[in-house]
Amino acid sequence: MTAVLREAEWRARQADHAERLRPFAEDRVGRMARQEKHPVRDFLFEYYSFRPAHLLRWSPGVGVLLENARPADLEWGRDFTPSPDGLILTAESFPTHRASFAGWALSYLEGIAARPPLFGCFGLHEWAMVYREAHVRHSRTPLRLSPQRIAAAVESEELCCTHYDAYRFFTPAAAPRNRHALSREATNEFDQRGCIHVTMDLYRYAYKVAPWVSGGLLADAFLLAWESRQVDMRASPYDLAVYGLTPIPIETADGKAEYVACQRALATKAVPVRARLIEEYRRLLGRGDRIAPRPTSAPGQRWS
Repeated sequence: MTAVLREAEWRARQADHAERLRPFAEDRVGRMARQEKHPVRDFLFEYYSFRPAHLLRWSPGVGVLLENARPADLEWGRDFTPSPDGLILTAESFPTHRASFAGWALSYLEGIAARPPLFGCFGLHEWAMVYREAHVRHSRTPLRLSPQRIAAAVESEELCCTHYDAYRFFTPAAAPRNRHALSREATNEFDQRGCIHVTMDLYRYAYKVAPWVSGGLLADAFLLAWESRQVDMRASPYDLAVYGLTPIPIETADGKAEYVACQRALATKAVPVRARLIEEYRRLLGRGDRIAPRPTSAPGQRWS
C-alpha cells in the first residue's frame, strides 16, 4: 500500500531537512571558497564523498506519494515517477547496476547489527597513524604530545583496531603491532558496532543509495557521523584547542574511561539509525524481513 504525504506535510519536511543541515553545508562551502582547511570537519565531505548541495536535498524515500508534487519541486525530481496525484519514488527506478552494492550493504548492515560490540581500542587508531613517523597526516595541526610520549602510549597498549579504513593509514611501524592484519576482503569478519568508524559509516550507507533513502534518515546519519568525528579527533594526539575541541586524554586512565563512555553512547545512538537503514534497504530490494546471505567483500565498493 502506497503511503501519501499531503502537500503541506512534505513541503514542511523538505524545509526542515534543509534547515537542519544548511549550517554544515554552508560551513563547508565557505571554507572551500576561502581555501581554509579543517582537520575535523573536512572528513565529513572528503572521506565521505557527498557534496554539500546534495546533502541538502530531501527525499521521502521509496513508496511515498507526494501530493501535487512536480519534478521542479525536488532536486531529485528526475528520479521520481509522475502520477495524476503527484510524484512517487519507486524501488523499480533504482539503477540495476547498483543492485549488487545495495545487496552487499544490506548484508553488511545486518551482520553488524547481529554481532556484539567491542569497546577496548581506546581510539588509538589516530595515534597509530603518527606513531614513529616524521610526516603526520594533519601536518598543519600541532600535536599536543611529543613523539616520544605518543610512542609510549601506543606501546603501552595492544593495538586492537578492527576497522580496515583506519588500519590502512597506520604507519609502517604501527601496523605490525595491531592484533589483526586487516584487509578489505575481511571487512565483514572484523567490523563491529562498538567501533566509532563503523558508527560514522552509517552515513555512507545512507547517501550511497540517495534518494532511495529518506531525507530524515540521511540527516540523522550525517549528524551522528558529525558527533562521532568530534569524539574521534578529541581522542587523537592532535592539539585542537584552536577549533574549540577539548582533548580526551586516552594516555591516562581517566581519559580511557571517558573515551569508552563516549564510544558506548555513540554505539547506542547508532542502533536505531542502523535498524532504519536495514528497513529501508530491505524495502528498496523488496526483501521484506528476509535475511540475505553475507558475502565476504563488497562488489565494486569504493570506500574513499
